[in-house]
Amino acid sequence: MSDATMSLAPATKQGRATSSGAMHGSSRWWVLAAITLALILFLSPFVLAFTNAIRTPEDYGTYGPLAFPRSFDLTALRDFWNNVDFTRKLINSVIISASTAIIAVLISLLNAYAFGIGRVKGNRWMLTILLVGIMIPHESLVYPIYYLSKSIGLFDTIWSVIIVFSVLQSAFGTYLLSSVMTAFPREIIEAAEMDGATPWKILWTIVVPMLMPTLAVLATFFFIWTWNEFLLPLVLLVSNNNQTVLGLDGHPQRPVRPDADHDRGRGIARHRADADLLPDLPAHADPRYRGGSGEVSVRAFSFFVPETGQSA
Repeated sequence: MSDATMSLAPATKQGRATSSGAMHGSSRWWVLAAITLALILFLSPFVLAFTNAIRTPEDYGTYGPLAFPRSFDLTALRDFWNNVDFTRKLINSVIISASTAIIAVLISLLNAYAFGIGRVKGNRWMLTILLVGIMIPHESLVYPIYYLSKSIGLFDTIWSVIIVFSVLQSAFGTYLLSSVMTAFPREIIEAAEMDGATPWKILWTIVVPMLMPTLAVLATFFFIWTWNEFLLPLVLLVSNNNQTVLGLDGHPQRPVRPDADHDRGRGIARHRADADLLPDLPAHADPRYRGGSGEVSVRAFSFFVPETGQSA
């Protein structure tokens, strides 16, 4: 009796293990299926936009936007690239994002070194102020930044966007790096000081090499965040040569009008409406969509900057 019981025990354990493995395997397949479905839903708008971009107008008009493309034509993409000078705007976006990432990381590093390792007086209060600054939405800063950039002569220059974003991004970088440097081993700093190393030499020969992975990740985030910014570049950069990828209007290039009323609260709105909002639309264009993204820019800016002065 005991032998039979002992022989059944391994078989029972093996059956439980098999059923547990089957359940675990089936759950993994469900997770993989859910991830695949989410990936398809995420990529479908991009695939739809690409397939419609390479179709001829006749193909699009005949079969609709959801049909499989029956033609291949890059004329629309080529015309768009050339009409809006997309290469120039791509270069502007790279310059602004890269410069902001480098400057913001440098400012964050110096501030965090003073707060975390230097232990300056009032560092906790300063970090609290920076934390409050991080919580302020960028949209609420459009009004003062616009007038400040005009008063110091940086309006419609890429440096206005670089300076603003470097300061805004460095607030988060300082807060993050300060927490890292607070836990930095004091023994290493004290050993370097005993060898006669200055604080500046300690920063660049000891702290920076040890924090290089963190700095690289921080610079990557700063680059991506700056690249994805839309409102401030749209407000501060109005000329065709200074616009970024996300701030372009999608209309053919036009010279900046000398009579644009930039000195009033709706200067950008009037300039964008005069220069970009009235393109030569084809006769079959739907009047509901006239103005394109330029109209969006006018409405967005007029929401933040009320008109001051008489109407033109």
